[in-house]
Amino acid sequence: METIKSVADLHKIRTSILEAKQKQIVENDNKKLVEIKVAMATCGIASGAKAVMDFFREELPKRNIVANVKQTGCMGYCYAEPTLEITIQDEKPVVFGYVDLKKADEIIEKFIKKGELVDGIIPIKYELAN
Repeated sequence: METIKSVADLHKIRTSILEAKQKQIVENDNKKLVEIKVAMATCGIASGAKAVMDFFREELPKRNIVANVKQTGCMGYCYAEPTLEITIQDEKPVVFGYVDLKKADEIIEKFIKKGELVDGIIPIKYELAN
């Protein structure tokens, strides 16, 4: 990794990241970008989160959806594993619980593609102060 030596170096990195995101938007026919974080702590893995993450990584490109699928640590919803957080560009993140392969398919077809709400959303009980 390159060492950042100045503000100009930092600006250059920021510009390259923004250009890469813009390229993704263009490749996605100017649809909104999607980010999916799958909770892969011990409880998530034990509940099947790896299969869910693999499903999203395989199915989204087949359905022409450009998305970043990432693994993350504990989200604090151990009772509802496997859990995932989906952020659609310019919208607030939504957390889903009890996600199996059937629910993952429904999330892609209804929530991501059509913007329809799907059962399994875990409500946020707090807001972080800015």
